[in-house]
Parts: sequence; structure tokens; C-alpha cells
Amino acid sequence: MTKIGIIVGSTRPGRNAEAVAHWVYESAAQRTDAEFEIVDLLDYKLPVLDEAYPATFGNYTQPHTKAWAEKIASLDGFVIVTGEYNRSMPGALKNAIDFIYAEWNNKAVGFVGYGSAGGARAVEHLRGIAAEMQLADVRSQVTLSLFTDFENFTTFKPADIHRDTLVTTLDQVVAWSKALAPLRAS
Repeated sequence: MTKIGIIVGSTRPGRNAEAVAHWVYESAAQRTDAEFEIVDLLDYKLPVLDEAYPATFGNYTQPHTKAWAEKIASLDGFVIVTGEYNRSMPGALKNAIDFIYAEWNNKAVGFVGYGSAGGARAVEHLRGIAAEMQLADVRSQVTLSLFTDFENFTTFKPADIHRDTLVTTLDQVVAWSKALAPLRAS
């Protein structure tokens, strides 16, 4: 069965990403076309990149890198939940992406962003990074506003309209993950 990881893309205390990721998971878990799991960056305790060799070499030496690589390698696609910090993604998310390389290749990725502009600028940065990592980014994305989808900027209360966009995003991630399976097998 196709396995999709829902990546919690922030490690910040009081982060909104965790509530958003659980909302994504609750919707995804009702599906029968793939298995979904939450992958929380906090669980991997990745320091600022501390590998001596570029990730493209695959010469990982640190135990935390090996654990992160094993988790990402076990998945066929991703939904990345990202906040928008200063017109981009959280530093912890970029750092986590940069730790490894081949484990991302030939997989699909969709995005759920949140922020004052719905996380759209963070997602645009992630799309360029996805191309470099040989990830196929899907067109649909969820954009959640801190002003209308969070009470007092912290309590997540998404508008109903986002559910349809999330379903479309999940449909595309699952379809592309399955379509890319022959590339991952070779």
C-alpha cells in the first residue's frame, strides 16, 4: 500500500503546525487508497546540518541523520505542513530537507501552508526546493490564514471550504505517488 507522510514542518514552541497536521491526518485517515502517518520533525532532533559530506553522496555518519533517512525512505509521498516565517518556510524544515537527498527522489509532495498570506510564499519556496530534490509537487495546495482560520492566531478552526481543497491535494499526492512507483523501484 502507498505510504504518505504528513510532515509537521515546525519545531517552534507553541507551533500551529501540529494542529494543522492532525487536521490533515484526520481527513487522510478516512481514505482507503493509501496509509498516512504523521512525521514530526521534533521526534528526530536534527541539529543544524552536521554531516561532513553533501547529502547527494549518501554518506550519512550521524545516528540522527540515519534515522531521518530511514523514515523518509520508507514513505512514497508527503504532505508538508508549513508555516510562513518571514516570507519563507521554517528553518527547521529547510534543515531537515537538506540532511538527506536520495530518500526524497521520485516521490510526490503536496503542501498545506498557513500564515498571514496563507503560507503561499513558504510553499513557493518549497516548490523550488522540491524540484532540486526530485520531488514531484502537486498543483493543489491548502492555504490557511492566521486571520480567519485561527482564533487569536493560535486555536485552529479552519473554514469548511478548506476540506475540499485538502481532499484534492490528497487525491493528487496519492495518484502521483503511485504513478512514480516504477521510478522508485528501479
